[in-house]
Amino acid sequence: MENKKELRAWLDDLKLEHPLVIAGPCSAETEEQVLKIANQLKDTDVSYFRAGIWKPRTRPGMFEGVGALGLKWLQKVKAETGLKTATEVANAAHVKLALEHDVDLLWIGARSTVSPFIVQEIADALKGTDKIVLVKNPVNPDLALWLGAIERLATADIKKLGVIHRGFSTYEKTKYRNNPEWQMAIELQTKFPDLPIINDPSHITGRRDMIFDVSQTALDLNFDGLMIETHFDPDNAWSDAAQQVTPQTLVQIMKDLKIRKETDAEAEYNRSLDNLRAQIDVVDNQIISLLGKRMKAADGIGSLKKQKNVAVLQSKRWNEILGRMVLEGQDHGLSEEFILKMFKAIHQESINHQEKIING
Repeated sequence: MENKKELRAWLDDLKLEHPLVIAGPCSAETEEQVLKIANQLKDTDVSYFRAGIWKPRTRPGMFEGVGALGLKWLQKVKAETGLKTATEVANAAHVKLALEHDVDLLWIGARSTVSPFIVQEIADALKGTDKIVLVKNPVNPDLALWLGAIERLATADIKKLGVIHRGFSTYEKTKYRNNPEWQMAIELQTKFPDLPIINDPSHITGRRDMIFDVSQTALDLNFDGLMIETHFDPDNAWSDAAQQVTPQTLVQIMKDLKIRKETDAEAEYNRSLDNLRAQIDVVDNQIISLLGKRMKAADGIGSLKKQKNVAVLQSKRWNEILGRMVLEGQDHGLSEEFILKMFKAIHQESINHQEKIING
């Protein structure tokens, strides 16, 4: 991707006065459903109407989409509302059909991004297209795999490229359906600042009541837009009911979101400051999460010591940790004084956890 600035040209050409918004149902269910939602979105800030035509499911027997029939419904959406259309493609056959039905924006899903073979097949089928192509992050947090998919598409002479951040699967239980791992999206932005990045709060949260907060965080981190699943009757949607919002709720979310302006030097300063503060907030949350994991490990040590009647304080082990962390801190530009203060506090909390278990 030598000509990185070309990647953003398609987004700039839209001349939007607000972040890009892609909205519509998780799945196209019926022609009536698709057209009803589209008509409720046509006079809003939504730029692209999305609908899943082919739905990759974890297990067979679940609703896997209406298939190619739904593409004709998307054509009617464009004719009736003027909205541009978007859908997911997972193989060359999907690409061929989507192009034949003049779908404006195609995205590669998280389950497809994990396979270089699938991505290459799609890239070959899209070679030279002027359609917008977005790549969702792979299911697992693997930045190289994500970037590799973009590079395959760029090599196929597809210039209107971007990515969708939809969060990552984790074996640990969190409040998110897919953990956002914001730091990975930040790293991608750092490596390719001209690569448009869209946030998908619907798949990150899995819950409609959390969509606003995640959307705001994404905008604070300078994301270029949002993909939000929208249904006129979310509770009775055929797929992912819990994470879809009504068109009315979507409009309110868009009104309430704080958009950073770049009209003058002062606005640029505030935008940069808010962006950096948002990055700090993300890292702070990660620190708290990691400290929580550390204390769980300390609890486990406390249980073992209680079983074997071993003293809580192990001075040799503690001094080894301090020495190692001071050296690690120096490699990251952190002073010895800071490292000693921080790890003494962590160590004391760890001792408190172990004593509580041993004496409990």
